[in-house]
Amino acid sequence: MATNLGNELARRGHKVHFISYESPFRLAKSPNIRFHKVNINKYSLFKYPDYTLPLAVEIGNVHEKYELDVVHVHYAVPHATAALLANDMIRECSHCKPPKIITTLHGTDITLLARDPNLDEVIKFSIEKSDGVTAVSHYLKGQTQKVLKTKKPIQVIYNFFSPKAPTKSRQVIRKGLKIKDNDFVAIHSSNLRPVKRIPDLLKTASLIRNPKFKLLILAGADFKPYLPLAKKLKLGKILIVKNGEFNIENYLNAADIGLYTSEEESFGLGILESMAFGQPVVATKIGGIPEVVEHKKSGFLAKLGDTKALAGYVKMLMQSGTLHQKMGQVAKLRAETTFSTEKIVDEYVKYYQQI
Repeated sequence: MATNLGNELARRGHKVHFISYESPFRLAKSPNIRFHKVNINKYSLFKYPDYTLPLAVEIGNVHEKYELDVVHVHYAVPHATAALLANDMIRECSHCKPPKIITTLHGTDITLLARDPNLDEVIKFSIEKSDGVTAVSHYLKGQTQKVLKTKKPIQVIYNFFSPKAPTKSRQVIRKGLKIKDNDFVAIHSSNLRPVKRIPDLLKTASLIRNPKFKLLILAGADFKPYLPLAKKLKLGKILIVKNGEFNIENYLNAADIGLYTSEEESFGLGILESMAFGQPVVATKIGGIPEVVEHKKSGFLAKLGDTKALAGYVKMLMQSGTLHQKMGQVAKLRAETTFSTEKIVDEYVKYYQQI
């Protein structure tokens, strides 16, 4: 999302500097974009390599050369922490004006790290000392205030998705995956972390019991730990797993619905991706997902762990082409309006100017 935002800002004529340990693979080629690599030295003096300090130095170096107006960091730790340190160093220069720091919370910094007693205080400090703070859902805003007891105002600005045109047709992709034209494909895209509840996903697929049903998983991590369960559930040819696919639009275009069984989700970008391609989404009613998917309008939501209900909703969409088509149209319209690129980028620009 951070990369897409930077690309869109550059397209509008803003000068955008990406500062990271490696260049994002979705970074656009633009005269308005520069990438600055953070070099991480592995000194034997330190047991673990440090990223926060060299990041702070590089932020300072980039500001010294380009006079940044805003440093927009994604995640409080380590990025906001590094930006705050960089600004303290910049202030040591009498004629230097430090940039404003805007921190965007995406979820992991609150739902996972903020509950770690080794990190909670520095996360709270980094949020409170930022010039502006945004969160990708009202749910995440509430969780931040509840878990960390923060007093800093938080602006909710949703994620957006700018779908690229598929480079291969639906038919070509499905043929390559050995999926028939009349098969019904549910797609799941995630990093497979425990909060994604992959066992629930597989159990849901096993309950559908329709030879035309297929589950396509775009895996951002190794799927091998789940193979024994898939074998036990006798998923066989139902399950298709693709690892490390960057051209997700090709696979989204080849699917029929999105299927998500998470126990924690601050927003659910994969869900929005499916909706952008006119697909209803069947998911768990947790976190920020109800802010994205409207139950019985753009998809169906079930209680966490209720694999029977999730499977029932999938079968309902399979059996009613009219319902599937109607919900898909609503999902696409919602993606193109509430979560449109132009709308969300406008909100960020307005917030930058406000800060």
